[in-house]
Amino acid sequence: MKIPLFMNSLICGVISLLLTGCGQPSPEKEVDKKSGRQIAVYGSWASPIAANDVSALANDFGELQSVNGGIYFIQSEADLGGKVGIKRIDGDRKVTDMIKAEFDVRSKVNEYGGSPFLGIGQSLFVSKEDDQLLYRIAPNQAPVPLTAPNTRHADCAAYPKGSRIICIREDHRGEGEAISSLVALNLNFAGEGEVLISGDDFYSSPQVSPDHSQLAWIAWQHPNMPWDNTELWLGTLDPKGGLHNPKRIVTELEGSITQPQFSPSGHLYFVADFNNWWNLYRVGKDGKIEHVLDIDAEFAVPDWTLGSHNYAFESDNTIIASYQRNGEVSLIRIYLDTGTTEPIAVDFGEISQLIAGEDGIYFVGDKITPEKGIYCVKGRGTELIYSPELSTFNPNFISRAESISLGSSNGELVYGYFYGPKNPDFIAPRDTRPPLLVMLHSGPTSKASLAFRRDIQYWTSRGFAVFDLNYRGSSGFGREYRRSIYGHWGQSDVEDAVRSAGYLANRGWVDGTQLAIRGYSAGGLTVLSALAFYNTFKAGVSYSGISDIEMLNKKLHKFESHYVEQLIGENDEDELRERSPIHHLSGLTEPLLLIRGSDDPVVSDEQSKRIFTALKNNGVPTAYLSFDGEDYKLRNPKNLAKALEAELSFYGSVFGFTPAGDIPKLKLENAKHLKKAAQEY
Repeated sequence: MKIPLFMNSLICGVISLLLTGCGQPSPEKEVDKKSGRQIAVYGSWASPIAANDVSALANDFGELQSVNGGIYFIQSEADLGGKVGIKRIDGDRKVTDMIKAEFDVRSKVNEYGGSPFLGIGQSLFVSKEDDQLLYRIAPNQAPVPLTAPNTRHADCAAYPKGSRIICIREDHRGEGEAISSLVALNLNFAGEGEVLISGDDFYSSPQVSPDHSQLAWIAWQHPNMPWDNTELWLGTLDPKGGLHNPKRIVTELEGSITQPQFSPSGHLYFVADFNNWWNLYRVGKDGKIEHVLDIDAEFAVPDWTLGSHNYAFESDNTIIASYQRNGEVSLIRIYLDTGTTEPIAVDFGEISQLIAGEDGIYFVGDKITPEKGIYCVKGRGTELIYSPELSTFNPNFISRAESISLGSSNGELVYGYFYGPKNPDFIAPRDTRPPLLVMLHSGPTSKASLAFRRDIQYWTSRGFAVFDLNYRGSSGFGREYRRSIYGHWGQSDVEDAVRSAGYLANRGWVDGTQLAIRGYSAGGLTVLSALAFYNTFKAGVSYSGISDIEMLNKKLHKFESHYVEQLIGENDEDELRERSPIHHLSGLTEPLLLIRGSDDPVVSDEQSKRIFTALKNNGVPTAYLSFDGEDYKLRNPKNLAKALEAELSFYGSVFGFTPAGDIPKLKLENAKHLKKAAQEY
């Protein structure tokens, strides 16, 4: 029988569809004859680094303590949404769960917490995330709460003579600001405890001397932040745990004093930035302050959280210390009798939590390569003793940082790390340059570092260039640089981001028409301001970005309640509005992706939706994502992965490339307005 013509065409079409999957022949991959690599536009490269590999960073750890012959530390668990437990490493390197992550160990003292546990013998004293009570947890016993509701405790020190622990307490039971104090708590029974000292706005770092006769601590008052001006205090402890004769250690210069610590023989050491740099000092026998090591380097970090330790006593004559200089981190041994030093390690991007264990000095280290873990100092080197399970990475896909410095408008240098695209399977078309992502850290005094970051490699392996910026105000470059943002927040940081993008484009390293900027919280403010006040960037991604500084100033908690006063100057309403991008949305004409957590206490849903609605009504390509149960920083690995893939889809739409892999398409309002822009690219 003769098949009708239309049936013949239909059958051929079906066969063609089955063979090709789309009715059209699959386009052949273009291969570079010289390198053998596939030719594809930047941003579209297939990468083995998935968004889930980045979100595995939720398995983070820190807060080391030496307890009863073992090393205790906290670790978050990605599978539990970032909840935190406590583990122990024994002498044979065996790792044991002491408190399961379901308990969720976390302090909220000063809102940012830190130092949430103390180990004594077989017992642990821990702060619990959901109720902020301090619990005693002993083997084969139910957790026993020791503190009252609406109080928070952290940064505790053992006082064996008085059978007590000495903690920072933040009391939220009254009206107005929470009251901070140093309190002594009974080890076995719930109660108020005994207030040892109060009256200052903030306290931190209680340290008991080796003979249990003295207590040292740090105090400061509004409007200072702990990296501005703080005080070192010393008092006498009686056998029952009482504190007597508190006196301030008088210094010739003011500055940020932090990390007090007694040597094995009882001499009091500390870190201070009297000479612009956070250096090591000690209190001499005559009470005078002695400079231990004069070096243009930082032996401390801004105390956003409690419990930082950048040095530890290896013996009464030797200190192991970490410092940052010119953006690089080093670990050294200091001989106190001669003042000489010797290097131990220089291949780390971050070193923190140095403590003295029974058999040596331990610390948390993040290398410039994917390796991270807990290390022990061995002679003139280090040994890795524990590392969490992390995604493995092919080194051929890893982009290495290049330190960059450039001049700001006032002649001061601005710093950052440049990462070029890196993928051994792909090459871009001739005479093209990669799109640039300028990354901004989340706090005005935080910092970018050389520690290996999976999120950066996620982008560079796909064909992006990344610039991790240490704008003016970032830490790690001295007190003057850290304070240079005071009075200029929302201006100098924005200008530095704009100038750095232009600098890299002018050098021919990136495509000047494909510049993007992204940041969290305070970094999000910089994103929004850069788009509102400048025309440099063609796309922006704001994670819980601050948009209304006036509203922020009204909602800040006690710890930061005077911070805007430092960052902006006098709280003049006109100036606060002038610096706030939410009042300048008419200038925000480039594509913007807004991402936030529904429980963010600072940036309200109303603010974010106001920006989204205004851009949508103005015809600006925009999208808005909100994740339930998250605050300003996404902790749930699944949410973090979704946000990252949405961001990749966003850049693909804006810059006109198709991301490789099964990336969900982001719904972008006013996407039709991108067509003309894409043609211009």
